[in-house]
Amino acid sequence: MGRFFNTAGPMKPKDHYCIDPLTRIDWQDVRRLIRDKCYFVMHAPRQTGKTSALLAMMNAINEEGSYICAYANIEAAQTAREEEKGIPAVCSAVSSALESYLNRPDLRQWFMEECLKIPPQDQLFQLLRQWTVTSDKHTILFLDEIDALVGDTLISVLRQIRSGYTRRPEEFPQCVILCGVRDVRDYRIHQGNGEIITGGSAFNIKTKSLRMGNFTQEETRSLWLQHTEETEQEFEEAIFPELWEDTYGQPWLVNALGQEVTWEIRANRDRCRKITLSDYKAAREELIESRATHLDQLVDKLREPRVHSVIESMLSGESEGISSIRVDDQQYVEDLGLIRTKPTVSISNRIYREIIPRELTWVAQTRIPNQEQKWYVTVEHRLDMPKLLAAFQQFFREHADSWADTFGYKEAGPQLLLQAFLQRIVNGGGHINREYGLGRKRTDLFIEWPIDEKQGIHGPLQRVVIELKLRRGSLETVVAQGLAQTADYSRQVGADEAHLIVFDRESKLSWDERIWRRDEHFGDLPITVWGT
Repeated sequence: MGRFFNTAGPMKPKDHYCIDPLTRIDWQDVRRLIRDKCYFVMHAPRQTGKTSALLAMMNAINEEGSYICAYANIEAAQTAREEEKGIPAVCSAVSSALESYLNRPDLRQWFMEECLKIPPQDQLFQLLRQWTVTSDKHTILFLDEIDALVGDTLISVLRQIRSGYTRRPEEFPQCVILCGVRDVRDYRIHQGNGEIITGGSAFNIKTKSLRMGNFTQEETRSLWLQHTEETEQEFEEAIFPELWEDTYGQPWLVNALGQEVTWEIRANRDRCRKITLSDYKAAREELIESRATHLDQLVDKLREPRVHSVIESMLSGESEGISSIRVDDQQYVEDLGLIRTKPTVSISNRIYREIIPRELTWVAQTRIPNQEQKWYVTVEHRLDMPKLLAAFQQFFREHADSWADTFGYKEAGPQLLLQAFLQRIVNGGGHINREYGLGRKRTDLFIEWPIDEKQGIHGPLQRVVIELKLRRGSLETVVAQGLAQTADYSRQVGADEAHLIVFDRESKLSWDERIWRRDEHFGDLPITVWGT
């Protein structure tokens, strides 16, 4: 079959299209830290390529021959909160790694026969010491999935490594690299006595934290073109700007879209067939609809309180809650890969922007009563937007109080409820693009609806912009700002129809007074304004 796009496990260059992991880190800096006997942290979001990078570094170090390096994944100890169970599990993983990667079955045997007799609070220290003093070169250890550990187990691991630090490199590893999703400073460790300590205080010997980033735009393109080099199957050039906006180089997404468009779309298994932008858009939608494991794990993080506070402010687009967001929480959400902070704070990529509101409202989409797509499609197969938005006004009037808070994101409830309502109608035919972010004070929705049923999304499209704003202060001021923003976004995406919806959550007006519609213009662009 040849090489393919990998979406599970470390990269294997013989089997997978891949970017050399050593080019994705500052290898020169890592080598300096090792030479200087530093203990440090490398962290990156899940499925970014951390394990592939660690294995590549281990192989490079061992081939060079100045040191002996081993890699161990200690995730198996995740379920053990008490060190009596957790530390033996960690030591077992480390001794197995020494046997597998360095051909040291004697250390595995020593662990089973001698090390287990030692109190858990000293086992890891003694195992690493035994490895070092019986090696003919100074040792280096990579510990992967360190932040999977919890409670006393994690504290004990960090402290035992710290206790050996002063004995390096003759009796303890010259260098230890801890690798996980988060930086060590973000560990909030609950001890058995209820006390909470931070990872930074338990591992204050850390010299540096290295963050492994996404693919660059050039690397993203290069990865996909490896498929062309291997199979001679070409990609339409228009795909690559879309691929970048959709993924921003997130490695799993880049590979998953590549696998989807080159293999899961069966027609494209014919390598003589050029892959088109339409093929790519279909693959993108299939990936989103699949609710793949990576995307499921991503959405699961939205339930964490530290994530909730940051993402809710972004979904609502409001700036009022920014002052209450802790710096550590924002950094944590960035470390998880959900947001990026440069040049501005925003959701990491276009697919994540799509996934987050979809998943938060999925149950609502399936349970919205008495709404069918066919009610809002004209004989010309266009969406009747005035009829659709009028129906939403009535739906919001009847259900806002009972539904908007069910998403768990109260401040963004109105925006999410509208998106759930629209997704139910548009799903299975058109597509909704979403733009939102911290302090934008609005949410932009861009609907693309196929006018020709046979050609679907690949044919002529109805393009509709819907701008969502919360009323803060004067209605006329909000409408004036909203008209300008709606017009600007409409010109940007080439929309042929524009609507502005103003949600009034604070007013004491009756529902009869809050529900209204009026036709406005911004320059020569007609915009329908809806009060809700």
